[in-house]
Amino acid sequence: MQWTLVVPVKALARAKSRLSDTADDGLRPGLALAFAQDTVAAALACPAVADVAVVTDDARAGRELAALGAGVVADEPGGGLNAALTHGAAMVRAARPESPVAALNADLPALRPAELARVLAAAAQFPRAFLPDAAGIGTTLLAAAPGRELAPAFGADSRARHRASGAVELRLDAVDSVRQDVDTGGDLRLALALGLGPRTAAVAARLLIAGQ
Repeated sequence: MQWTLVVPVKALARAKSRLSDTADDGLRPGLALAFAQDTVAAALACPAVADVAVVTDDARAGRELAALGAGVVADEPGGGLNAALTHGAAMVRAARPESPVAALNADLPALRPAELARVLAAAAQFPRAFLPDAAGIGTTLLAAAPGRELAPAFGADSRARHRASGAVELRLDAVDSVRQDVDTGGDLRLALALGLGPRTAAVAARLLIAGQ
């Protein structure tokens, strides 16, 4: 079973504001883009993934992620993260109705294809399933079988919200790279310990140099 992943990417100028203590306004958009590039590249390298659809209205992000092989869907609703994911899922379902669909966070810079494959294989056993983030509060992946609505409920306490919606919580070991999203400097250090993708590693090196 091969999946279509829907990856939402916020306008880079507004992305990752909680990293302001680690990256200044000049570096933060590039860091957010690097996160997304490493996430998408790893996802496309996963044998369980047929394609990736990026939902964004950011021209630079769309151009760079398309260059990696992702499809780009305009964020037409402009109604926030869940609206973007619902729209993206509808677009890919129209093209591939037989394909299972999963929403994947764009800020997984340590993502490993083999770990993502394990998560998707586990998710394929249920109509809807989700993977909680490393903090145990949010969600990094939400999956839906063919014919099932994605019904995203990302945002504050999304782990509890997805569980309440009937999605099955996946309890897997050794998939840390799929759970480690990055919102803060502390998160970035944890992702660094897992092993950053090449684009994020290059930007992180600039942060370290600037901090010396």
